[in-house]
Amino acid sequence: MAVSKSTLSIVFIVLGGLAVLFGTVLVFVGPIIIDDQIVKNVEINPSNGLSYTMWKDIPVPFFMSVYFFHIVNPNEILNGEKPTVVQRGPYVYRENRWKDNITFHDNHTVSYREYRQYFFEESMSVGDESDVVTIPNMLVLGASVMMENMPLPVLLLLSTAFKSFNEGPFLTKPVGELMWGYDSKLVDFLNKYLPGMLPTSGKFGLFAEFNNSNTGQFTVFTGQDDIRKVHMVDSWNGLKSVDYWRSEQCNQINGTAGQMWPPFMTKESTMPFYSPDACRSMELVYQRPGVSRGIPVFRFVAPKTLFANGTDYPPNEGFCPCRQSGLLNVSTCRHNSPVFISRPHFFEADPVLLDTVNGLSPNEEEHGLFIDIHPETGVPMNVSIRLQLNLLIKRVFGISETGKIAEVVMPMIWFEESGYIDGPVLNTFRTNLVVLPMVMEYMQYSFIGLGLAGILGAVMLYLSDKVKSRMVGQPCTDVDPSSSACEKTPLLQTPTS
Repeated sequence: MAVSKSTLSIVFIVLGGLAVLFGTVLVFVGPIIIDDQIVKNVEINPSNGLSYTMWKDIPVPFFMSVYFFHIVNPNEILNGEKPTVVQRGPYVYRENRWKDNITFHDNHTVSYREYRQYFFEESMSVGDESDVVTIPNMLVLGASVMMENMPLPVLLLLSTAFKSFNEGPFLTKPVGELMWGYDSKLVDFLNKYLPGMLPTSGKFGLFAEFNNSNTGQFTVFTGQDDIRKVHMVDSWNGLKSVDYWRSEQCNQINGTAGQMWPPFMTKESTMPFYSPDACRSMELVYQRPGVSRGIPVFRFVAPKTLFANGTDYPPNEGFCPCRQSGLLNVSTCRHNSPVFISRPHFFEADPVLLDTVNGLSPNEEEHGLFIDIHPETGVPMNVSIRLQLNLLIKRVFGISETGKIAEVVMPMIWFEESGYIDGPVLNTFRTNLVVLPMVMEYMQYSFIGLGLAGILGAVMLYLSDKVKSRMVGQPCTDVDPSSSACEKTPLLQTPTS
């Protein structure tokens, strides 16, 4: 039995109305469902396989690239001339990071220690750990500045000790020894008679205390009671604040541990984190949107005020005593050694610093610091943290090893810690937290579009049926045969033989 157009119109209107209704419901309910899934996936919870594994074992490539500033004129420096350096590297190390001693607490926090190991990647490096470079001797030039206010007899005794142990103002050694430690009779002597003076009880190296070490005990919020606090630091080594700096604000431990952030970030959001290596909290700011491996991201960068001095940026007064903007004095958390942190090649620092050393050429592409983060989940997709280690050197009367060295903040090395999500982790992340929400978003508008099309088709079908019925005339027996509404029925023709 044929179905009338009127019936079809009613069916299309009902189905179209249901589709529009379902799509409209998805418009309002869909984001709630998506946000709920994001909340469940990003909170620190062992039942969340994806996010918990990423948080616990960090199963993504992570590398540390180290560049040395090789001194080409050490003798001239001793005579008061401007230092000239040549960048060597990168010497690339693969980082293994994992969390251990994980303990969940009743107040929705979790404590852990994060350990790290470094393995040299020759294929990614420009050079080998056997390469020989020349840098300032921290044991001599650093100690000289630390002791410069001591009585003259003490300084003369210190100079004699340097000579006795064959310690000069500059070190010329293989990269591997400078990184992870070398044997020094002076170090052995100081550890024996002045224990605690040096940061290491074994070999002395720039990164000797980093390998096979941990960053202290972090206690962070799990987000199970308030997702806005997930990954935020509750305490570090049991402390709510540190005592390295001169103001309460500068001593505060703010933000996360620097690996993940709370979800639902906006362009007005900032990215605060606490760095045990820098002994302070830092904050990145939004720069621009972008795409990383097919995933939409926000790029956050370090503001120019990050290492500004107290004169240029009063809130940083607590980090003083300060020198030029662009330098962070970390001596208070580095055994009082005259060590400063900056951006590589003094990028975005006071131009005066560039005038004191030959061989530096800062630019944003090579020396900028950034994190590309997926704003809906707070998960970093691409990270590049770049910092430089500097040593204040100068002539100290009574210590002949310092010669006539002009006072200068001397670059020693700069390093980049970089990582990105890739492989199976990226695919799982994209599917669960990007593709599925996107499909749901497209579905809601597809249902509305199909529903409206169905309703429109039903209306057109109904109108066409009406028009056709009006055009069909009435029988001539019921109306005036001369009327235009009279249906002209053809006569039956008898077939002829």
